[in-house]
Amino acid sequence: MSDFKNLDTVKKILRDYRTIAVVGLSDKPDRPSHRVAAYLQSKGYKIVPVNPRISGALGEDAYPDLVSIPFGIDVVDIFRKSEDVPPIVEEAIARGAKAVWLQEGVISPEAAAKAATAGLDVVMDLCMLKEHVKNEGDK
Repeated sequence: MSDFKNLDTVKKILRDYRTIAVVGLSDKPDRPSHRVAAYLQSKGYKIVPVNPRISGALGEDAYPDLVSIPFGIDVVDIFRKSEDVPPIVEEAIARGAKAVWLQEGVISPEAAAKAATAGLDVVMDLCMLKEHVKNEGDK
């Protein structure tokens, strides 16, 4: 089974997909989810906050879950505990997302495999910000 850290997949997601639903995005600037999303937004990605506890973040309206987002999403970037990942991946598949990205320390091999089997690009246990910084010179 893949470890879901394939460099080609990382590059494809960062290069080809522009709308990122950030599940677990905090409206607090000191939180990792906020820092990563703010960075990605500064690089031209459309950030969609997904968190039932906030009304918005980074100038964008927040949604309680993926199903509530009224437009297409490319990537579901997950900042949640590993045990919370499977139902989020189910929603991502149902929504027709093109990729799921489990942030550094978020590990769910079963959910990642399910997403991959459904045809989504999958990255697990890597930071989207760090990978973007590493790959920015490869353009």
